Amino acid sequence: SAMCEKGMLTRDSRQVERKKPGRPKARKRFQFSKR
Repeated sequence: SAMCEKGMLTRDSRQVERKKPGRPKARKRFQFSKR
């Protein structure tokens, strides 16, 4: 599986998560606190 490994290493297939409305970035909330 040399071909497979080479493909994985060269190009990262992960996508950038798009920015959601109601938060500064895709993942990050403004200021999380339990209460």
